[in-house]
Amino acid sequence: MLYVVISFLFLAIVLYFLLGGADFGAGIIELFTSEKNKPRTRKTSYQAIGPIWEANHMWLIIAVVIMFVAFPTIYSTMCTYLHIPLLIMLLGITARGTAFAFRNYDAIKGENTQRIYNKVFVYSSFITPLFLGIIAGSAISRQIDLHATSFLDAYIFSWLNYFSVTVGLFTVALSGYLAAIYLIGEADNDHDVRRFILKAKAMNILAVVFGGLVFIASEIEHIHLAHWIFGNPVSLTAVIAASISLAASWMLINKGKRKIIRVGAGFQVTMILLAVGYMHYPYLVMIKGGQNLSLFAYHAPAKTIEVLALGLMLGSLLILPSLFYLYYSFQKRNEVV
Repeated sequence: MLYVVISFLFLAIVLYFLLGGADFGAGIIELFTSEKNKPRTRKTSYQAIGPIWEANHMWLIIAVVIMFVAFPTIYSTMCTYLHIPLLIMLLGITARGTAFAFRNYDAIKGENTQRIYNKVFVYSSFITPLFLGIIAGSAISRQIDLHATSFLDAYIFSWLNYFSVTVGLFTVALSGYLAAIYLIGEADNDHDVRRFILKAKAMNILAVVFGGLVFIASEIEHIHLAHWIFGNPVSLTAVIAASISLAASWMLINKGKRKIIRVGAGFQVTMILLAVGYMHYPYLVMIKGGQNLSLFAYHAPAKTIEVLALGLMLGSLLILPSLFYLYYSFQKRNEVV
């Protein structure tokens, strides 16, 4: 049953990054759009995410619940030493959701209030994936010091370092790339299609640049990420698959294959997550000094794991079809409109 719980945990993380990342990316694309084109970008983004944007956070909630119930030691360690970036990320999610709702459903859409909502939306859309990436990078950076004697060492330098920040920027670029790819398929005129294609290529280039900086930062911080990835056959295969998918995506974009490129982009990002995740599995958090928090060693009692696994399996029978139908029905609604 432990493997079932772990599988659901990683599935929730991957789906949150793919769906929630694309969701955040819509705001990132808007942030780096000219004032003239922002109204068109907002309209297309709303058509793409609309009322389903809130459903994407379900995967984050599932991941948090699994961590809290099944791996309490790992959960408490992350919430203690990474509470600052976690708080900023949660504030970003709240601010972004609030701004999205008010700017689209506010009964009195005054110019000044709309300007505020728009700014809150785009900046929180940037900040949230940035700190999501920082948290992920911090978990494997070996900068969490359980024996720290000062506030800075315990709660600041555990996440404020070159490696974690570059992982955060890499996450932002990937989120923007996913959103741009998705928006290409939602655009209703050739001008917007060309704009989003340029955005997708720009974000893809930025992701490659920031990805390179992640490797450089890992060497500076003595994490040796390149050795972990390229010395592991599974991670290496995933990197090769992601690289092939990258080349194929560029070809499909240039040929105007607007729908299938979504699958390619999703596959590419999934392979990146697999490459990074598999290299240190089953260790979810790597502590300064060599201690690692393993999913196999730091889990709840067997009975708790069994009940949680059964709950996840039964819940998925209801949640997954409902979620699929939500996406399907809203997509059909957009096609009719």
